[in-house]
Amino acid sequence: MPEAQTTTCAISGGGPAGITLGLLLARAGVRTTVLEKHGDFLRDFRGDTVHPSTLRVIDELGLLEELEGLPHRKLTTLRIATDTRPLIDADLTRFTRWRNRHIAMIPQWDFLTLLAERAQRYPTFRLRMEAEVLGPLEQDGAVRGLRYRDASGEHELRAVLTVAADGRRSDLRSAAGMVPTELGAPMDVLWLRVSRRPGDPAGLGGYIGRGQMAATIDRGDYWQIAFLIPKGSYERVRAQGLGALRNRLAALVPFLADRVGEVDDWDKVAFLEVGLDRLSRWDRPGLLAIGDAAHTMSPIGGVGINLAVQDAVATANLLADPLYRAQADPARFDRTLNPGLVRRVQRRRAVPTIGTQTVQRIIQRRVVDQALGEGEPRLPAILETPNGRRLLSQVMARIMVYGLLPEHVRTPERRAGAPVDDISLRH
Repeated sequence: MPEAQTTTCAISGGGPAGITLGLLLARAGVRTTVLEKHGDFLRDFRGDTVHPSTLRVIDELGLLEELEGLPHRKLTTLRIATDTRPLIDADLTRFTRWRNRHIAMIPQWDFLTLLAERAQRYPTFRLRMEAEVLGPLEQDGAVRGLRYRDASGEHELRAVLTVAADGRRSDLRSAAGMVPTELGAPMDVLWLRVSRRPGDPAGLGGYIGRGQMAATIDRGDYWQIAFLIPKGSYERVRAQGLGALRNRLAALVPFLADRVGEVDDWDKVAFLEVGLDRLSRWDRPGLLAIGDAAHTMSPIGGVGINLAVQDAVATANLLADPLYRAQADPARFDRTLNPGLVRRVQRRRAVPTIGTQTVQRIIQRRVVDQALGEGEPRLPAILETPNGRRLLSQVMARIMVYGLLPEHVRTPERRAGAPVDDISLRH
């Protein structure tokens, strides 16, 4: 018989969405348990682009000084060009009065460790590593928690609210019968790295050639490179050999030509199957999906981690007080949080999610699809004039970097057990 446990909010997934939500709820006095199936946060080539919208959240949590102490690179420019002309040239410091006007390239494991260590200062927070979620606990048509397995066996974790924050291939979402709508992407990505030298350009760069496209990310002593290939062509690229890949990269990004030989084994090339999708409905009674579990983002703009954090902040802002009040009800595990309250999260986050994905789809269709085609790239007419390029640069900086409807931390910092006035539950 599985061991029975209880918490107020059970979160599946220890990524940016799950850890941020766990910290915010625990900080607001809500008993919260985060389950992560891996034993640590060390996964290479995860999203590391922490945008100004997320840096502002970190600042509001009083963690900015600690974050500044982590090894990272600050990027303030975004440039995309063909071999004949610039297309986008954005200075991120020009578009806002925010204190943090740069992208921070922070290894995701350091970022998550920072948040988890702060969360563990609160007695209401539990992080269980190497805990694999098996599926939801269901009763009377509602989710009442989840089942998970760790080194000691299988367990049941009953909760007032269960959150799927376990990524684009969310097992909890699938087990709950929630299926996202595929929006399509014309490309996949090969991630690799080569050394960076003095005199190299700085910042984020994009390069478009005939049948190929790449993005270069300045990581200080090395370049992290996203080499785009047509959707479904990975096996063909591998069959052509590593030498052909190096030659294509050298031709596309000439200043790297003398060091592409550093990529001398396929083990140094990571494959990312790009997806773009979203759920039509993010919730079921007792269950909410956020982050990639609710909407997988394209790598364009590096927005994934930031949308996930914004989802978590909105969820905490809307649900921390009802969950806190629910802890006083002796019958709380026989009820679910009012679905009408939970649904407010999707309503709050619909505009930035759909808006950002719409911009990504336009860029995919009008730029990426053209660049990865067999013929000469025919880029949108807006990019043929200086005014058009200036306008697109501003759009990219404002929407993709600073975000649509960025969230502020509005949850209080308090201890569990304070008086409550009403219960936002229903049978």
